[in-house]
Amino acid sequence: MKATIAWWDLSHSTQTIDSLREYLRSEGVKPWADVPGLRLKFWIADRAGNRWGAVMLWETVPAPDQPLPPHKAAELIGYPPTERIRFDVEACVEGIFAEPSLSLELS
Repeated sequence: MKATIAWWDLSHSTQTIDSLREYLRSEGVKPWADVPGLRLKFWIADRAGNRWGAVMLWETVPAPDQPLPPHKAAELIGYPPTERIRFDVEACVEGIFAEPSLSLELS
């Protein structure tokens, strides 16, 4: 498996964590539900550092010509991610939990 983390430093954008959170609630999550090869995507925020980002876990790296949903976050923020890193995932496990997935609350 492969993982990608994309971070935006929001200090040069008119967008805020709150405005981007609203975008997720209204339209940002659903387009990613049907992406072939994507195992998991979650969006992350660092209010203290004024950063916004996403973590994607892939079965395999998507082909360069594979259609993906529009990268609306970059459009809203006004520039590409400040930092993007890709790496191999050696193992993962899902533990026991009682709370429902956040995606259910956002949709």
